[in-house]
Amino acid sequence: MRIRLLGGLEVTSPEHRPVRFATRKTSLLFAALVLAGRRGHRREQLSETFWPGRSNGQARNSLRQALVDIRRTFPASSDATVYIDGDQETVALFAGPDEADISIFDRKLEQGRTADLAVAADLYRGELLAGQAIPDELDEWFGPYQSQYQRKAQQLVERLSLALSEPGSAEESACEGLAERLLASDPTVEAAHRAVMRIHTLTGHENAALRQFESCRALLKKHLGAEPEAQTVSLAASLQSRKGAEYQRTAPRSDVVPQPQVLPVPTKHHDRPSVAVLPFQNLSGDAEQEYFADGIVEDIIIALTHFRHLYAIARNSSFTYKGQAVDLKQVGRELDVRYVVEGSVRRTGDRLRIDRFDGTLAEVFDLQDQVASSIVGAITPKVEEAEIERAKSKPTESLDAYDYYLRGVAAFDRTITSRSAIDDALRLFMKAIDRDPEFAIAHARAARCYATRKSNGWMVDRAKENAEATRLARRAVELGRDDAIALTFGGYVLGYVGGDLDDSAACIDRALALNPNLAAALGVSSWVRACLGEPGKAVEHAALAMRLSPLDPRLFAWQFNTGLAHFCAGRYDDAVAWAGKSLRYQPNYVSAMRVVAASHALAGRLSEAQQMMARVCEFDPSLRLSNLAEVLPPFYRPDDRSRYIEGLRKAGLPD
Repeated sequence: MRIRLLGGLEVTSPEHRPVRFATRKTSLLFAALVLAGRRGHRREQLSETFWPGRSNGQARNSLRQALVDIRRTFPASSDATVYIDGDQETVALFAGPDEADISIFDRKLEQGRTADLAVAADLYRGELLAGQAIPDELDEWFGPYQSQYQRKAQQLVERLSLALSEPGSAEESACEGLAERLLASDPTVEAAHRAVMRIHTLTGHENAALRQFESCRALLKKHLGAEPEAQTVSLAASLQSRKGAEYQRTAPRSDVVPQPQVLPVPTKHHDRPSVAVLPFQNLSGDAEQEYFADGIVEDIIIALTHFRHLYAIARNSSFTYKGQAVDLKQVGRELDVRYVVEGSVRRTGDRLRIDRFDGTLAEVFDLQDQVASSIVGAITPKVEEAEIERAKSKPTESLDAYDYYLRGVAAFDRTITSRSAIDDALRLFMKAIDRDPEFAIAHARAARCYATRKSNGWMVDRAKENAEATRLARRAVELGRDDAIALTFGGYVLGYVGGDLDDSAACIDRALALNPNLAAALGVSSWVRACLGEPGKAVEHAALAMRLSPLDPRLFAWQFNTGLAHFCAGRYDDAVAWAGKSLRYQPNYVSAMRVVAASHALAGRLSEAQQMMARVCEFDPSLRLSNLAEVLPPFYRPDDRSRYIEGLRKAGLPD
C-alpha cells in the first residue's frame, strides 16, 4: 500500500520513500484523483474548483503544473502500478487494487467476513484526510467523501462487534481500536458506544458495559441534548436483565433505561428573504406550449434555490396556483414567504420573451439567468458572485434534448399514480438522452421513472428494469457531479432500487452541499437518513423539505419519511401520527400502511394493527412475510429491520 487517505494523507514513491508534493493544492488534487479512481474528472472541473478566481488559462496552467509534479513521482511505464492518464478533456489516476487504503477498505467491507472486517477496522486510522488544511473552496468537494467514510466506519464497528464470538481475538482488538478512534473524534457516535458495550459483555464485564451506556447517555445529553437511540436502549435493557437484582440495587431502572430519543424539530428560518415564483403566463397563443413555459419557470426556481441567503419555495408548491386568479398577499401568507413573483413567457418561432427579457430560442439559458438575477437583485442588496455563477450552469447544449426533457417533466408531474403518464415520461426522457447522451438530469429523471414503476408494482421484468434503473442512476451522478437535481434523483434510485445506501447518502450529501435549499434533496435525504438509522436528522430534513414546499404533491412521502424515522427511534405513537398524515394525503400509499400497522402492533394496539393489516392485504394481496424483502426499506440497523418484521407479524401478515 503506497497511498493512505484514512487518518491523514501519506504517499510513498515506488522506491518506498515518503512523497512531498510541491504544494498543498497538488497534494489535495492527488487525493481527489485517488478518490475518483479510473472514472477520473474533467480537467475544466478540476481547474475551476481547485484554482477559483483565476482566468481559465491560468487555472488550466496551474492544473498542468500540478499534474507534472504528480507524474514525476508516478511516471507511466509498462510496469507502473500507479500512474496518471487522460486526454484533453479528462484526467484519471490508475492504481492497483492494493495501492490505496480506501480501495482495500472498501473491498474488505464488501467481502464481509469477520477477518475482512477486522482488516478494514485496522485501516481506518481516522477521518479521511485528517489533519489536512482543506481550503474553503474545496470543502464541498471533499466533505461528501469524508461523510461517506465516517458513515462506513460507524457501520463497520457495528457489524464487527455483532460478529465477535471469542474474547481476546485479533478481531476483538481491531473492533475495540476502531471504536476508540471513532469516540476520540466524536464522543456521540452511538455505534461505537454499543461496540464497546458488546466487547465488555463478551469478556464478562457487564458492569463496565452498563457504565459505558451511562457514559453514552451523559455525552449525548451534554453535546446534543438527546437521549440514546432505541437500539442502544435495548442493548442496555438486555444487560440490565442479565444483571438482575444486583444491578437494580446500584442503579434504578428508570435511570438505566430512558425513554426513546426525542427527535428535534427545526425552527423556521425567517431570518432569510423568502420568495415564491408563480407559474408564468403562456402568451404564445398555443396551449401545447404550456410545458415549455412551466419548464422555464422551474429552471428559474432551481437557480434561485442555489442562493444560500434566500429561501425559494419549490415549484411543486407554487404551481398549485396555476390557472387561478390569485391574491398575491394571500399567496404570500399561505406559502409563508415575503415575496411573490409573476411573469410571462412568449415563444414565437425562434424568438423567446421571458417577462421583459428578449432573445432567441438558443439563448434560453441566458434569459433564465437574467430573470433569476433580477429577482435576487430586487430582493436582497448583496448577492455572492460564486452563487450566481453556480446557478448559471447549462443542463445541455441541445435544445431538442431540453425540449424533450421539459415534455417529460410535464408528463411525470401530470400524476405520479398513472402508469401511462410514467411510461410517457420515461419515453420522453430517453429521447432527451438520445439527443444528448451526457444530459445528466435526463438520466436521473428516467431512473426515477423506474423507481416509481417499482414502488407501484408496475415492473414487468423486475431484474432487467432494476438493472436499467441503476445504470441510469449511476450515469446521472457520474455526469452530474455538480448538478444537485441529478445527484438527488440519481442518489435516491441508487438507494431505493439499487439498495446501495452508502452511495445514495454520498450523492444526497453532495446535492445538499451544492444546494442546501433544494426541497427534493432534503425530502430524499430524510428517507436515506431514516434507513441509515439517523432518525433525528431524518425528521429535521423532512421538516425543512415541507417548509420549502408546503403544498408539494410529494408531501405525503416526506410525512411518511418522518413516520419511518420515528418508528426507527422507537416512538411508535409519533410514527402512527405521521404515517397517518401521509395516508390522508395519499390513501393508497401501502408503505405508510405498513408502518402504521407495525407501530400499532409494537405499541400493543393489536386491534388497530390488524385493521390496518387487512387494508394492506387488500391493496397488496400477494404480500407475505416470506417475500417481504421485496418491499422492505433497506434498513442498515438490524434492530430496525427485526422490529419492522416483528411488528408486521404481530399485525397479522401471513407467512
